[in-house]
Amino acid sequence: MKVEIKKLTPADAEEYIHFFDTTPHDDHNPENTCYCVSWCSDDHRTMSEYPSREERRTMAAEYIKSGKIQGYLAYVDGQLAGWCNANTKSECLNCGGWLFSMPQVSQLQFEKNEKVKSIYCFLVAPEMKRKGIAKQLLKYACQDAANSGFDYVEAYPQKEATDERMFFMGFVNMYKDMGFSIYATTDDKFVMRKRLKDSDG
Repeated sequence: MKVEIKKLTPADAEEYIHFFDTTPHDDHNPENTCYCVSWCSDDHRTMSEYPSREERRTMAAEYIKSGKIQGYLAYVDGQLAGWCNANTKSECLNCGGWLFSMPQVSQLQFEKNEKVKSIYCFLVAPEMKRKGIAKQLLKYACQDAANSGFDYVEAYPQKEATDERMFFMGFVNMYKDMGFSIYATTDDKFVMRKRLKDSDG
């Protein structure tokens, strides 16, 4: 099995959307296909209601072309098989996903001058799950962040959940295996970090 990882570019918009069109989320309800529009660098503070599936699909195309959705695509033997949403934390604090599901994380104290790359979610084709795709995406994201001058990579896995849909942010053990440690906790999440360079630069 040959796995290749690449950074999402505007040229990938059509393939990205097709991947979400044809890759079921864990609840297998097409109406819930997110297209990852809630985790982006757009400001969703004035959004009064969650967009429809068709609206999310259109938004995704626009966000990819404008660079508001960022992340990495995994290909297995040339076929798109996985996605990792990773973006600059400071640019995404007003996105829908952050506003809705991260209020307790927002209350934690962080150094203001840190440059942090946040890992927001993974989507892997069902037939490719448990084959290390998410781990390879994470490894690539960390290397790319290091090459781009980030101080940390940060992730927000659930502490525990009975609903598999809640694990889209990845698993604690995967992050530990990749050199992350627990930086802080909320009622339901761990904030995990991997340092990319020494404090002296």
